[in-house]
Order: sequence, then C-alpha cells, then structure tokens
Amino acid sequence: MQSGIQLPLPNAPKPPAFISFCADINPQTTEILLGNVSALIGQGFREVHLLLSTPGGSVQHGITMYNLLRGMPIDLITHNTGNVDSIGTVVFLAGKVRRACPQATFMQHGVACGFPGPAQLFEKNLQETLASVQADQGRIADIYKERAGIEKADAEKLFLGETRMTAEDAKTRGLVHEIRDVSSPNGSPVLQLVFNRQ
Repeated sequence: MQSGIQLPLPNAPKPPAFISFCADINPQTTEILLGNVSALIGQGFREVHLLLSTPGGSVQHGITMYNLLRGMPIDLITHNTGNVDSIGTVVFLAGKVRRACPQATFMQHGVACGFPGPAQLFEKNLQETLASVQADQGRIADIYKERAGIEKADAEKLFLGETRMTAEDAKTRGLVHEIRDVSSPNGSPVLQLVFNRQ
C-alpha cells in the first residue's frame, strides 16, 4: 500500500531560474549579474533565463558579460522584455535560445568615444582613438556574424546611424529565435536585480 505523500527525488532536476536585468551595462551591474548567475549555478540550477531590458553602456563590460555568460555551464535563454539597445544586443546574443516579447525593440549604433573636459588632440591621438573604435566595432560585428549569421558588411551598416528593429525585424535578421511573452513556471525562482542609481 502506497502513501499519498510524494517525496522529491534526491537528484530531481531543478526548475529553470529567472533573472530580471533592467539597467545600464557598467562595471557594477556586470559584477552583480555574473555573481548572481554564478550563485545559481552553485545551487544546482542548469537553465537560466535572463530577462533583459537595457539602454546599453560600456562596450568593454558588455563583451565581458557576453563571453562569461557563454562560458558558464548553463543553458542560457535570453529574453528581450522591453528594449535591448547598443551593446545590450551583444549580451542578448549570448543566449542559446533568444526570445523577445511581441512589443520589444532593438537598437544598434556605432561605438562612440568621449573626451573628458576641453581636450587637445593631435593626429596620433585621433588615429589611436579611431583604431580603438574600429576594433570594438569589429568585435561586435564578429559576434553578430557568429551568433546571428549577419554578414560583416551588413553589421557595419548598422554602425552608420541608429538602426531600430521590432521583434519581427530582429527575428528576420536572426537575432531572435522566438517571439513570445515571458512565462515562468511555478517553483522557479525569479531574481529582480536592484542597482543603485547614480
């Protein structure tokens, strides 16, 4: 005779975990996101959904975030929940499966560089700055090609101005696999990352 109590199996797989990231990409937010993903891995989670809405930010930290997320022992599902702009698109492309809400948008533009205060620049400085911008754009174009199949020449056209895409446009171009609303199953943890506003 069996008891009506169902005990969990000792090695039952954990449900997927969800992390909501609505922030700029900078040193602080990169560290907090990666720390939370690492903590979930340590707790035995193997499927992580990154709910992403970001205006972009630091190219350096966006590419770092992309590389480390890709290297972690998880199935990463990225989901554009509002707008994913600029270097945020690279982070989005880290997903093994990439989804977007029907109303979501994407925006790409060229890499910008700022000059602090009144700056006096010589030809050598300008050449070095241009080379740095072109190198960053080359890295981003390589990621677009590898992850979405966007040819380098087409990616470079995205850097000439601001290119805005709907979820449907992004799916046509290969950035998005599925257009669907977010849905987290019962029992899945949902972490809302909170950052100090500067």
